[in-house]
Amino acid sequence: MVLYIIKWDVHPDKMEAYMKWVESVPPRVLAVPGVIEFRAYRPAAGAPQVVATYEFTDLAAWAAWWSHEVCQQAFTELHTLALNVTTELWGPSPVIPKPIRPGG
Repeated sequence: MVLYIIKWDVHPDKMEAYMKWVESVPPRVLAVPGVIEFRAYRPAAGAPQVVATYEFTDLAAWAAWWSHEVCQQAFTELHTLALNVTTELWGPSPVIPKPIRPGG
């Protein structure tokens, strides 16, 4: 599995435009093949920060998804509505390559 993490702060002067934009993004980018799971997180309290995670079977699936024009457009738009945008790409651990679940 490959995990792609995107973090950002919502631009305080663009909150209304951001809220409209964020409604359209998941359907667009998830229509592009490759994503196994998408999740989004906000802090329990505090600043308007966002963390979004996308899971893929492998690096090739991520690369095909990421390079698709729909994804490129969505993330270009994000940069107009957010501050401090960062990304991380994680692969499986060589020590623990598969999930371990309680009781499993």
